Amino acid sequence: GLELSHCVGTNSLGPAGPWRSGGPCKMKRVRTVFKPEQLERLEQEFLKQQYMVGTERVDLAATLHLTETQVKVWFQNRRIKWRKQSMEQKAAKLSQFGGIQPATADSTDIKDHEEDTVDVEL
Repeated sequence: GLELSHCVGTNSLGPAGPWRSGGPCKMKRVRTVFKPEQLERLEQEFLKQQYMVGTERVDLAATLHLTETQVKVWFQNRRIKWRKQSMEQKAAKLSQFGGIQPATADSTDIKDHEEDTVDVEL
């Protein structure tokens, strides 16, 4: 389930998120630490397909002893990393051949996939 740490500082700046209470004791979600075996399997699945949905995600989560949400968020974050690496490789190829990459190309690629942006890891 969800693990929360207790009383993470009462004078915390910033807005209260869905994982924090509005009271004097602030709650903060604990970051998931994946085991090497889980990461290896998640990476293998990502190489096969970048989107894991439905029963495939449920089955993978059960196999790895993770929640479906943890698998979903891992895939979202991995896609962001994958896109960033792809853009860096394209930029390197263009600079290698003397081309200049337009500054707007990166921002439009990211905006097209805003639904994958995740601020909180589980």
